[in-house]
Amino acid sequence: MPRHARDPHRPVLPVAVAGALTGLVLVGSVGAAGAFGTTSRQAPLPPAPAVAGAYTSTPPSVPSPTAESTPEPDVELNVVAAGDVLPHMPVLRSARDGEGYDFGRLLDPLDPWVEQADLALCHLEVPVAPQGSAPSGYPVFGAPAQLAGGLADQGWDGCSTASNHSVDRGWKGVGATLDALDAAGLGHVGTARSATEDAQPQLYRLERAGRTVTVAHLAATYGTNGMPVDADKPWSVQLLDGDDLVRRATGARAAGADVVLVSLHWGSEYRTAPTEGQRELAQKLAESGAVDLVIGHHAHVPQPVEHLAGGPGGHGMWVAYGLGNYVSNQDDACCVAQTASGLLLAAQIVLPGRGPGDATAGPARVTGVQWTPITVDRQGGHRVHALVDLPEGTATLGAAEIARRLELVRAAAGDAAEERTTPVLATGPAPVVLPRTR
Repeated sequence: MPRHARDPHRPVLPVAVAGALTGLVLVGSVGAAGAFGTTSRQAPLPPAPAVAGAYTSTPPSVPSPTAESTPEPDVELNVVAAGDVLPHMPVLRSARDGEGYDFGRLLDPLDPWVEQADLALCHLEVPVAPQGSAPSGYPVFGAPAQLAGGLADQGWDGCSTASNHSVDRGWKGVGATLDALDAAGLGHVGTARSATEDAQPQLYRLERAGRTVTVAHLAATYGTNGMPVDADKPWSVQLLDGDDLVRRATGARAAGADVVLVSLHWGSEYRTAPTEGQRELAQKLAESGAVDLVIGHHAHVPQPVEHLAGGPGGHGMWVAYGLGNYVSNQDDACCVAQTASGLLLAAQIVLPGRGPGDATAGPARVTGVQWTPITVDRQGGHRVHALVDLPEGTATLGAAEIARRLELVRAAAGDAAEERTTPVLATGPAPVVLPRTR
């Protein structure tokens, strides 16, 4: 499938309509993050009244089926998620195209793995440079706005934006980032331009088999590298707080979300084993019964994918502690060998249909998770590849190096989830991105 074919004009509801659908405004109190050492935040806004029937799997006006009704089929969805989008200056030089940037030349090799997902969620670790300022790399990042368009072109539907670099460019950078994602038609969560926007999850609506599946996405970060968050805008970056995340996830589910996904920027850099804090928070979210899947970032190396007790309905919750890097300038020349690679996560969501005599359908569940090892060919123009696509290597990555990277990723990911060697396939049209009300 050629690039742009997935959805050249991805559906985005007008803000007025989206506001009606997302008028629930989910808010939880945000306090100190305990073991994560984050600072306290302002008292919560009062929750806005829920909008009856705002976004449910079955509109209230549809009568319940009878025993003689035709059974409804299960609704199946494939969600794909990736690690850190971390464009160091050498990455930007590889993407440079005349006076602008073409990120397609870096990302294209992974197009088949992304563009056919029913929902594709990336992690934008860096802010966009405010208008009038030049792009920059480590330690104070600022990406060109064209990065958002490049991600959308590949087929990503939205990004988490809460990271330790969220305020590298200050308040203007927060706004520039979300403005660029909006312009590209991408959803976003984890940073905000207002308290109202912060209080809402990012929602994605997918139509399948005459039914609507709503996915809510939340995100938070352990901190901001000591960079100050404006005192009068504490809501501009969502900081890790387990109780607050549970409230937000519970609120999203109560308001009608079928599935709740949470992206967390946490852990220790270059460390494969999850920290005690990661494990404690993951288990807390699992025990809440409100979260379907946790997607981890920040370590820049792959970390284990595990299935925890708890989860919605007591069926367990999957957690990918760290997906490593998606695109960056890191490898063993600067850091540790595992930074050259990452995991592309694939999760299957099933919304059961009604059988004969069933008054209602069962709730949606994450029924399976797999991972695909990916890598960045730093010497080959920072092109991103699935390692399983390169058995013979490239001009700048020999077969032996490919085998070494593959072994490192497999050792890090563990064996709780299977390795996936083929791309997922879409089961229907692209999702509708419901903009968060500002």
